[in-house]
Amino acid sequence: MLVRDAMSTVVLTIGPAHTLRQAARLMAERRVGAAVVLDTDAGGVGILTERDILVSIGSGQDPDLETAGTHTTTDVVFAAPRWTLEEAADAMAHGGFRHLIVLDGDGPVGVVSVRDIIRCWAPSRRQSRPQPGALVA
Repeated sequence: MLVRDAMSTVVLTIGPAHTLRQAARLMAERRVGAAVVLDTDAGGVGILTERDILVSIGSGQDPDLETAGTHTTTDVVFAAPRWTLEEAADAMAHGGFRHLIVLDGDGPVGVVSVRDIIRCWAPSRRQSRPQPGALVA
């Protein structure tokens, strides 16, 4: 299976001036774990994840004052839609991250997460699914 088959095409893009609170609200509304940060002035693409926001808040920083640009990871590994899920998983495992921005041509066309990969690799026809909060042995 390929990245293009698993990726989310709902790409939340924000600017570097968004506060962390604004970014968190947008991520929660769209139910995504990462936002692509487009810096048109610098011409760069980065990523802001839930983890980045938690680290900032956990260290006592004010989410209404901290900006996405300050917490954006710009040393990003990008995936191509034609990559296999194994290639994406390998890149995530070696880089220690949970999201890859998928680029095709000039811009982002999707984001693939560990959750997307697991969803694709998990058995697709389970008869019973655990209820939220249930312990699975």
